Amino acid sequence: MKTKFATALMAALTISSACAFAANPFVDVPSDSWAYKSVVELADAGIIQGVDGQYFQGNRNITRYEAAEMVAKAMAHMDKASVEQRALINKLADEYADELNNLGVRVSALESRVGNVKLSGDARVRYRHQTHYTAPGLKIQDKVNNYQRGDVKAAGKKNDNSWDYRVRLRADAQVNKNTVVRYGLSTDSISFADNHTANDGDNIFTDRAEVRTQAGHFQFNVGRTDKYIIGGPRSYGLNYGDIFDRAEMKYATDNVAVTAGYGKFKMTGSDKTFAGVDKSIDGVKTGYGEIEGFFGNGSAVGVYYNDFTRAGGSSYTDSFRGDDLWGAYVSYNFGSKWNLLANYEHVSLSHGYKTLDNDDSANWWAAQLTYGKAVKSQPGTWSAWVEYLNVEDGAYLGGSTNSWRFDSDALNNIKTWGVGGSYVVAKNTLFNVYQSFGSKWKTNKTHADDPEEQTRAEFVFSF
Repeated sequence: MKTKFATALMAALTISSACAFAANPFVDVPSDSWAYKSVVELADAGIIQGVDGQYFQGNRNITRYEAAEMVAKAMAHMDKASVEQRALINKLADEYADELNNLGVRVSALESRVGNVKLSGDARVRYRHQTHYTAPGLKIQDKVNNYQRGDVKAAGKKNDNSWDYRVRLRADAQVNKNTVVRYGLSTDSISFADNHTANDGDNIFTDRAEVRTQAGHFQFNVGRTDKYIIGGPRSYGLNYGDIFDRAEMKYATDNVAVTAGYGKFKMTGSDKTFAGVDKSIDGVKTGYGEIEGFFGNGSAVGVYYNDFTRAGGSSYTDSFRGDDLWGAYVSYNFGSKWNLLANYEHVSLSHGYKTLDNDDSANWWAAQLTYGKAVKSQPGTWSAWVEYLNVEDGAYLGGSTNSWRFDSDALNNIKTWGVGGSYVVAKNTLFNVYQSFGSKWKTNKTHADDPEEQTRAEFVFSF
C-alpha cells in the first residue's frame, strides 16, 4: 500500500517542522486522515508526487519502480537522518537496487553519506585442469650467477589439485563526504588436496587496507589494494593483476584520466597456487603512469609505463629481469552489446638477461571480443568472449597475472586462443567458464611438445 510505504520512508527522514504548514496537494487526503501530516510533509519535500499531481490514491498498490523513485529521493535526505534511519534507507536501497540502477541511480551513492559502513563479500568454488607437459628451456640468465633454466617439467593440474575455494569479506567506511576507508580479508585459494588441519591459521590475510580521498578532480589512494592491474583496469593485464601496496594520485574528468603511483608487488598475491612460486617478483617495486581517454559510449584508449626496481626480497640476487615496460590498449564498444579489447606491450629486459632468441626485449599483444554482459544482480544475463594471445619469450615477467590463465610456464613464448562466458544463474550467483585451444610455442629449439590446454570453471557467490 502506498500509505504504508510512505510511512516507512517518513520514519527514515527528519524533515523540517516547517513542512507542517505546507499546503495539501492531494484532493483525496482529508485533513483529519491519520496519514495527513506525513503525506503533506513527504509531498513538500519532493519525495512523492501522487497521480496526475492531484490524487494520492492511498489504497492503490504501487509498482516497484514507483517505490524505487521514492527511495532515490529519500537518499537525497540522508544528511538529515539518524544512524537508524540511514540503516532503513540503506535496506530499502538494497531491496530496490535493480530498479534504482535502471533509473540511473547508483545505490553506491549511499556510500557518500558520513557514518555509513557497507559490508559485502564473495565466495568462489573453482575447478582447473591441465595435463602435465614439458616447456622449452628459457634462456633467461642473471648477470651475477650466469644462471640458465633448461626445459621445465610442468606438473599440470588434475584430481584434487584441480579444485579450490576462496572466501573474501569487505568493509567500506565513510569518514566524511570525501574520504572512505576500505578493508578486506581473504582466505588463500585453498586446494581440496591440502592436507593441513582445518584451523590452519596461515590461510587468512589482509588483501585490502586503503584510504581513498577525493579533492575536486583529484583522487588519492594510499595503502593496499586487492587488485592493481598493470595498464589500468580496462587493459588485459598479462603481467600483473593482484594485491599491491601503493601510493597513487589520479586526476580524472569525464573525458580523461591521468594516474601516477609507486608501489610494491606481493610475492604470493591472492592465489598461492600461482603467484610468485619462483620468487620472481619478491621485493620488486614499480613507479607507474597511465593516461586514459574516454568516449560517450563507454569506449576508452590508454597508454601506460612502468619502471621496475628490486630490493629487500629473498631472491638470491637483487636483479629483476624486467627493466621497464610500456603499453597501449583500446577498448571499443560497438552495437549495443559488443566490446573489442586490443592490448600491446613492450618489455625491456635488464642488463644480462636474454630471451630464447637472444634479444634484450620482448613484446606481447592480445585481442578479446566480447558479446553481452553478465550483471550479477540480474538473473539470466550472460556474456561470451573469444581471445587471442601472442607472447614472445621474456615478455611475461612472472607476476600474478590478471588473465584467467593459471599456468605461469605457459604465459611466455606462446601463441594461444581462448573462449569462455559468464551466466548469472540466480541473483548474485555467477558461473564462469574458460577454455584455451590452439596453443603453440613461438620458439621451440628443443622441439618440445605443444603446451597442454587449460580448462577452468567456477561459481562466484556475492553477498
